[in-house]
Amino acid sequence: MEAETLSALPDSLLLQILELLPLRDRLGGARVCRRWRRLVRDKLLWRHVDLTPYKMSSKVLWHLLRNHLRGNLRTLRARGFLHSVRKQEVFSPALMQALGKQCPHFHRLCLIETDLRSLPYDCMPPSLTTLELSRCEIPPAWFQGPASSQAPQAFPRLQHLTVQNVPAFSNQHLANIARQGTLRTLVLSEAYRVTDGGIQTAAPHLGGLESLALCRCSIGDAAAHFIGRHMKRLHLLDLGGTPSLTDACLPCLSGLAGLEELRLEGCAGLSPEAVATACRVLPRLKHLDLSQAGFDERAVHQIRAGLPNCIVTCTASGRAAKGKA
Repeated sequence: MEAETLSALPDSLLLQILELLPLRDRLGGARVCRRWRRLVRDKLLWRHVDLTPYKMSSKVLWHLLRNHLRGNLRTLRARGFLHSVRKQEVFSPALMQALGKQCPHFHRLCLIETDLRSLPYDCMPPSLTTLELSRCEIPPAWFQGPASSQAPQAFPRLQHLTVQNVPAFSNQHLANIARQGTLRTLVLSEAYRVTDGGIQTAAPHLGGLESLALCRCSIGDAAAHFIGRHMKRLHLLDLGGTPSLTDACLPCLSGLAGLEELRLEGCAGLSPEAVATACRVLPRLKHLDLSQAGFDERAVHQIRAGLPNCIVTCTASGRAAKGKA
């Protein structure tokens, strides 16, 4: 496109174009002319920032904060150096505190391969409501809420937490975040240090949960008992990748009257008869995932026949279909 054609475009359309550009190209656009420099500084471009394609240093993040993110940032995705030869820290306590003070609307942080072991939890921006950690390292005392002598607003009041392949995440971390009583969504994947005992301790504080995923954790039938007893508001429950579950866990879920989606992918210890019986007492169930559960076509057909208003997904049939009476 010729330069004179670009210059004829309105600011609103140029902003949409700049928003689609990679970060480096967007910043490079500020050197084209004064108009483009003004547009690159527009707050609409810096509300949702994805830095994961780049290995960012703390120096670059400080520059972005001072020149673009301040007062604008809503969500931030970033990648650290955990599995890199460069072992520098991306997020320092000072940088996190500055993000909290200068970005009052910053509510979602997604970190990949980031070493957070030197970062106290009380340095996290208090405005955060969503935290997603993937292949990160965290210190033992993380997620611990404020003591009675501290101001509650100094800590994040997380509503949505996703922890994927974070080896250090343990029962104690789960207990710490559960005691805050603010979680609505909890996703734990490959959290091998989370056991039935951890679910037992945390469950009484997770009554407000609406979505729970415990995938490939070290849990068994006892965990299902505590889930069914305390988490009555669940709409989605994912226990995929838990081969230790047996038929004994299924009656425990009968108290989840509002459950709309149940995922039992890879739960090979369950029988089709027990699954069908348990799901028939869940009045709002709309989707049941039995992928890789090892059921044959006949068993899947029987389950579908008993759940006429539920979509049953199973790799045994190669498709998802709506059950028919």
